Amino acid sequence: MRTTVSSQDHRGRGIGLSLALGSALAFGGSGVAAKPLIEAGLDPLHVVWLRVTGAALVMLPLAVRHRALIRSRPALLAGFGLLGVAGVQAFYFAAISRIPVGVALLVEYLAPALVLGWVRFVQRRPVTRAAALGVVLAVGGLACVVEVWAGLGFDALGLLLALAAACCQVGYFVLSDQGSDGGDDVPDPLGVIAYGLLVGAVVLTVVARPWGMDWSVLAHTAGMNGSEVPAWLLLAWIVLLATVVAYVTGVVSVRRLSPQVAGVVACLEAVIATVLAWVLLGEHLSAPQIAGGAVVLLGAFIAQSSAPAKGSPGPVASGGPERELSARGTAA
Repeated sequence: MRTTVSSQDHRGRGIGLSLALGSALAFGGSGVAAKPLIEAGLDPLHVVWLRVTGAALVMLPLAVRHRALIRSRPALLAGFGLLGVAGVQAFYFAAISRIPVGVALLVEYLAPALVLGWVRFVQRRPVTRAAALGVVLAVGGLACVVEVWAGLGFDALGLLLALAAACCQVGYFVLSDQGSDGGDDVPDPLGVIAYGLLVGAVVLTVVARPWGMDWSVLAHTAGMNGSEVPAWLLLAWIVLLATVVAYVTGVVSVRRLSPQVAGVVACLEAVIATVLAWVLLGEHLSAPQIAGGAVVLLGAFIAQSSAPAKGSPGPVASGGPERELSARGTAA
């Protein structure tokens, strides 16, 4: 009996790990597919609107199934839709229109460090030394990524937009932490995601004004490092693979893996995005930037996974699977 249970548990973890890797791959490809559409003439806000609205329509049946969330967790849904979906993705897509995809995503990986800064200096709650080390590593690695010794090697506005995306993630982390009562009534992450996409679609419709979009771009091709790809295919990639499939596989994987393992795999998202941008878009990073990116990911992982100081309430960065999953991948 023990052998059977152990075998099933091992098989479940193997499936969960495969799904987590697939989710990281799907999330990591969103910027690579979106940038050619932006360069072909679509406004970054319009690309975000297409992504979020398309995914919201696909996941609408899940929203109907979990309609009780509207009454039980309205603040969580609003916060995730406004910050975790609309804010993060709008700033991220605006950033990649000015700086490389990999750099924009690495800047966003400052979010766990920024959360700990909020915990320590705003909420005045203690954090562990390991968490502080993670912050130092993340900031130091980012200095290498943006080449501070060269007076910033990338467009300053693009870097600020990527940082704004990270701040939106922090805002959602803080809101969801304050809205948690510590009880066992944890909402289904898929329901939260479905409603977050719906809220994000409504907000982005007001902000992006899609009725002024140049729809003809979707009928033509977009360039990817010298190759022409149908624009509609890139859009389908963003909506179906980089959003719907990415979220669903991410949810299932977290349920089969521990949050710590899922967090390690999630860090591969930035690596995948950088490699895909290198291969498909020709966005090459230097050796110091690659090394700095590795340090950023290491620091972000340490900051996010470090336990709170003994005898103190846990910092929001070390929240449960619900919060980790909801914020995970919203950028890419």
